[in-house]
Amino acid sequence: MARRRNRRGARAESAEDTRVPMQPVDKPILSSPYVEPAEYWTYDEETGEASRAPGRRPAGYWFREERSERESQGRLFAEENFEDLPFVNALREDVRRWRASGYRNATNVTRQLLKHWRRAEGKTRRLFFCQLEAAETIIYLAEIRMGGKRTGFTPSFSDAAMPLLSDESLTRLGCKMATGSGKTVVMAMLIAWAFCNRGRQPSDARFPSAALVVCPNLTIRERLQVLRPERPDNYYAEFDIAPSELRQFLQKGKVLVTNWHRFAPESEQSDGGKTWGVVNKGEESADAFSRRVLGDLHGRGEIMVLNDEGHHAYRPARTDMKGLSADERRDAKSENDAATVWIQGLDKIADAAGIRFCADLSATPFYIAGSGQPEGRPFPWLVSDFSLVDAIESGIVKIPRLPVDDTTGLPEPRYFRLWKTIVDDLQPGDLLPGRARKPKPDVVWEKAESALQTLAGQYEERWEYIRDGSPGEENTPPAMIVVCDNTDIAEVFHRNISGEREVEVEVEGAKKGGKGGKKTVKRTVYGDGRVFPELFSNTEGERRTLRIDSKILAAAESGKSSAEGESLRRVVDSVGKPGQPGERVRCVVSVQMLTEGWDANNVTHILGLRAFESQLLCEQVVGRGLRRMDYTPDPETGMLTEEYVDVYGIPFSVIPYKGRPRKGKAEVDKPKHHVRAMPERARMEMRFPVVEGYAFALERDLIKADVAAMEPMRLDPSQDPTAVFVKAKVGYEVGDPSRLGPGEAEYQNRAAFYAATHLQRVKFEIARGVVDALLGRGDPELETDGRKMGGLTASRHRLFPQAYAIADEFVDSKIDFGAADPRELGLQRYMARAMLRLLDAIEPNDAAGETPLLPILNRHKPFGTTADVDFKTIRRVHATTKSHLNQTVLDTRTWESAAAFRLEESPLVEFYARNDHLGLTIAYEYEGGISHWYEPDFLVRLTNGVTLILETKGYEPDQDTAKREAAHRWVSAVNNWGRMGKWAFDVCIDPQALGATLRKFAGDGLPQLAG
Repeated sequence: MARRRNRRGARAESAEDTRVPMQPVDKPILSSPYVEPAEYWTYDEETGEASRAPGRRPAGYWFREERSERESQGRLFAEENFEDLPFVNALREDVRRWRASGYRNATNVTRQLLKHWRRAEGKTRRLFFCQLEAAETIIYLAEIRMGGKRTGFTPSFSDAAMPLLSDESLTRLGCKMATGSGKTVVMAMLIAWAFCNRGRQPSDARFPSAALVVCPNLTIRERLQVLRPERPDNYYAEFDIAPSELRQFLQKGKVLVTNWHRFAPESEQSDGGKTWGVVNKGEESADAFSRRVLGDLHGRGEIMVLNDEGHHAYRPARTDMKGLSADERRDAKSENDAATVWIQGLDKIADAAGIRFCADLSATPFYIAGSGQPEGRPFPWLVSDFSLVDAIESGIVKIPRLPVDDTTGLPEPRYFRLWKTIVDDLQPGDLLPGRARKPKPDVVWEKAESALQTLAGQYEERWEYIRDGSPGEENTPPAMIVVCDNTDIAEVFHRNISGEREVEVEVEGAKKGGKGGKKTVKRTVYGDGRVFPELFSNTEGERRTLRIDSKILAAAESGKSSAEGESLRRVVDSVGKPGQPGERVRCVVSVQMLTEGWDANNVTHILGLRAFESQLLCEQVVGRGLRRMDYTPDPETGMLTEEYVDVYGIPFSVIPYKGRPRKGKAEVDKPKHHVRAMPERARMEMRFPVVEGYAFALERDLIKADVAAMEPMRLDPSQDPTAVFVKAKVGYEVGDPSRLGPGEAEYQNRAAFYAATHLQRVKFEIARGVVDALLGRGDPELETDGRKMGGLTASRHRLFPQAYAIADEFVDSKIDFGAADPRELGLQRYMARAMLRLLDAIEPNDAAGETPLLPILNRHKPFGTTADVDFKTIRRVHATTKSHLNQTVLDTRTWESAAAFRLEESPLVEFYARNDHLGLTIAYEYEGGISHWYEPDFLVRLTNGVTLILETKGYEPDQDTAKREAAHRWVSAVNNWGRMGKWAFDVCIDPQALGATLRKFAGDGLPQLAG
């Protein structure tokens, strides 16, 4: 049974005007975006005070059952109710259990992808937990539950609930994801899952080889082209969605991105855009429709459909729309017509070509007023939920900062519910004739100007802070949004802010009939606006304040616009984007809300001038401005840092928000330092190969390993007790287990294991494992994407003696047994570690005529370069003179500062770069073949031409040695290749010794370099 809460409480109606709004919280961000939330903010319904609750916030939604008192904003939120989403909560638990089982009964490809997505090391764009959970949930349902596989547990989302996912001809899986939480990345993950599985198992129909992406407008359609694998800017490469060995399968699938307008049926007298005046061709059949829309996707079997902004795709029910205003009826009819075209198009495709399932992604997957369903009720096929409040608490979006106090002394600040205060103060002369309770636009300006001036003053403070934060650099200005109730109010606010207006002037010209004389035309003139004119006034050469004409923009989004409309669409779509038409826009005046798909991340201030009738509407409007600018975690906490947007007039009541104090300056975002490549220092550019594996080709079956140069390996018996006492226990014992108390303790050890284990046999098993891995026939865990050398055609009987000799030397000379019995090496954890170390050290014996070890470069991005570095950070930086990058980022330790100082002053250094957002990673393995990615600290070009990979900090001893072995292997292969000069690697953990390290590699002979 769904859990429901009502927010009316026991407060009397007469006390509504003095009730206390939800109170702000001090630190809204509670968790890292990369892990499942472990606590959340909750509010006392009587006092509005916030407190932290343990666990994960249950999935649910706020809704309002009655619409009777829609003009009384003071009573509005008392009528809202919260209802759980029981099936979403059940699926959360099922997916947790499936995850904990190691993804039981998933294919090897699926497990590999899920493991790859959860990887933290080596990724410059780590995936959010909400993205992982959304993808996991759809994969669990599509591959396991719909595929008839066993889960190994009794699902909370039972088989009886599965029909909820059916929408007549379609199977639909809905994911609710807050704006800015990365829905496009989730779509890329699902496409990779389908295509990679189908590539490995061409006959498995659970995995479509074609994906149709449907969206609501041209802006989103253009942005979603990154889902096509063949595009150079595709998301699969940018977000490292697929391991290197699976990327080939992405190209075998087919992705089509379209908008729903393409689903509109063709005229009975048209074909492919040509019109037939005589022949009636009849209604377009489902097969003809499918062929026209799908093109190359038709005939590839069942397809996967990804509905972006999927709340537009629903089946309208019959309704007379009673209780709705004329404007609401018009909007509802337009939405219902579009939804009908969208959903009927999918029905035809399902009938003619087959649809495996539809994945619907939306921030607001709810029925609208006039749809024939209860307004605000979620779609029944919702399977995953990560709401705006979850996104705020995880730091994924900006934190709305709302008024909490003002000089009026009233319990509720005036600017919190601004439209209500305006409407409540209206006098008869303030109203439009014949329009009940509709204020004149000039009256709204008069009553809202103080709020706008206050907000604009905060904008100026923020703009100066941003502009002064990076002296000498050109900065993109922040953006302020003004959301108006209607176009007349929007026109007044635009005119007063921009100073731009139209006037009628007489000009010389022909009148009708061809006679000479004067005619009246409209001209745009520019002057100073009334709100910080130096910031927001438009000029003939620069548009700083933009008014969005909803009708023109809607036409542009459907592809039916004039040149004026297309120009407006381009400007709106590029607000805040350097070098694009909307770069210099500082204020956007709009009716209702901005277009979906609007992804400006520089919004810092929002003013709401309309009635906000539900929390859903609050979320839709403010969500337009909550996209973050920077996603660099704080190195001390691992959490994203706070970014803010100041909001007036939009009364959030059920999400955590930051209060703005009455006195003093508000807390501002931490300074963002812009780290970038400097074109004028192009000679200092540093390039490196992106190595994803190694070519290990043997012609004479001869291998070698420099065992003497290998790092030692230490056995640590403290991690595996060699003896234990056990005791039979009856009943319940409080506290840690103890030998005290009744019963006799028995001593147990590994004597029997030692008796059956001989060191020579252990060496034999290590050598055999190494040969199996070289031949591609051994433990799959040893055949990782970082190695790429399995499957040789070499002879086992020729390889094994060489491998045994290497293993024998390694065990005798490089293993530190300490106080442990040497036969502990027979434990699998130690044998596997030894095998991995030897595999990193073994190379073709080029001295005996073999082809040397060579690198395999990433096919999609074979080289990295400092020229691509461009990011912002809150960490400390210091300016550079010997780097292509303008600044070097410093972590909390003093080491980086000392190292950068010495690199700057050393005469042996030509130039250098910190490996931060540079992307140089080296694959290595540790503990049972688990893949990791190692990111060294610096790249240093010495004056003799050698490029030194420099590590300046140590790790846990044994894992550190695995990293070093992998780095030496990387250097050896790149030097053997020889196309990027000489390379070296070293570790320096003492700043005072850095000079000696540089001198070691700056000599002429370079005896230390491999190759």
